[in-house]
Amino acid sequence: MMQPAYAIPFPRLDAGIYSQIGDTARRFAETRVRPIAQELDETESFPAALYGEMAGLGLFGITVPAEYGGAGLDALSYAIVMEELARGYASVADQCGLVELIGTLLSVHGSEAQRARYLADVLATRKRVSYCITEADAGSDVSGIRTTAIRDGAGWRLTGSKIWIHNAPVADLGFVLARTDPAAGHRGMSIFIVDLHAAGVSRGKKEHKMGQRASQVGALHFDGVALGEEALLGALNRGFHIMMSVLDKGRIGIGALAVGIAQAGLEAALDYAKTRRQFGRAISENQGLQWMLADMQKDITAARSLVQRAAMVMDAGGAATMDCSIAKCFAADAAVQHTANAVQVFGGSGYIRGFEVERLYRDAKITQIYEGTNQIQRGIIARELLKA
Repeated sequence: MMQPAYAIPFPRLDAGIYSQIGDTARRFAETRVRPIAQELDETESFPAALYGEMAGLGLFGITVPAEYGGAGLDALSYAIVMEELARGYASVADQCGLVELIGTLLSVHGSEAQRARYLADVLATRKRVSYCITEADAGSDVSGIRTTAIRDGAGWRLTGSKIWIHNAPVADLGFVLARTDPAAGHRGMSIFIVDLHAAGVSRGKKEHKMGQRASQVGALHFDGVALGEEALLGALNRGFHIMMSVLDKGRIGIGALAVGIAQAGLEAALDYAKTRRQFGRAISENQGLQWMLADMQKDITAARSLVQRAAMVMDAGGAATMDCSIAKCFAADAAVQHTANAVQVFGGSGYIRGFEVERLYRDAKITQIYEGTNQIQRGIIARELLKA
C-alpha cells in the first residue's frame, strides 16, 4: 500500500531553528539583496562581495555537515532559505542552490582529501563552482552526453563541450560529467573536478538571458585537459547516479525559489492595488482584481506547502522523488502564472522595465525549464505513481 499523505513525521530540528534561519535570510534579502536587484538585473554582474557576506552568515551549505564547514541543518531549512532569498532576487537564491548541490556532492561523495582541498573554499565562496552536465544534444536526456574522459597513464584526458552552464564565465572549478566507458551508456559515466584555469580549458561567450540575468551562464570547452586520478569524484562509472542523487534536493531548491518569486509578485501587486486609484477608488475594491489576488495567495500557499512537505519527507529518510517533482512542477507553474497576474494588476506600468513585477515575470519562466523541465517532472510523477 502507498503511505498515506498525512503520515509524515515532524521536522527533527527544534522549531526555533527554522524561525532563526528564516529571519536571517529574510533580513539579508530585504536589506542587502532587494535594494540592488534591479541593478544586478540590468548589469548582469556577478555580486562576489554579496556572496561573501552570505557565506559569513552561513547561508551557503545549509545541509552540509558542520564538521565540513556547513550549517549542518536539513532540507526544510534549505527550502526556507531559498524562498526568502528569492523574494529578494532569484539569481542570488540560484547561487545558494548551486553551492548547496556542489557542497552535497563533495560532502557525500568526495574523498577526505577532496573535502579538505575544496569544501571550505567552496562554502566560503573563495572558489566559484559550476555544475557541468548540459550539452548541445544532452539537456533533459543526460544519457546523451558526448564529453569523454579517456585513460592516459595514471590519469585522464577530458575532451568535449558543455553549454548553458551556471557560473561558466566566472567559475574556478567545474564538476564535469563525462563518459568513461562509452559502451556502457549511463552506467559508464563519471564525475571529475576540473580546474577551469588549466591548460586546455576555454570558455564561450556569456549568454544574455531573459531572466535571472545575474546568474551568469555560458559554454565550457575541454580540449584534452589533463586530469590526475585525484580528480575523480566518487566511484568510477557511477557519475550518472551520483549526479541524479542530488537532483531531488535541487528540485526542492528550485520549487522554493519559485515560491519566493511568486510571493514577491503577490506583495508588489497587493501594495499597488491598495494605492492605485481609478474611477475615484482604489483598484483593490474591484471584485475581479480581488479574486485574482485570492488565487495568487491560494496557489502560493499550496506551493509552499508542497515544497516544505517534500523537504520533510527527504529529512525523514523517505522516498522523496515524487514529492520533489510535484513540488517543483506546481511551484514553477504557479510562479509563472501569478507573476503574469502581478503584471496584469500593474497594467501598462507592469510591462515597463524598472518595475519589479516585470523582472519577476522574466525571472519566473526559467523555473519551468531548469533542474528538469516541468514536462520531465510530470513524467517522473507518472512513473513513480505507476510504480507505487
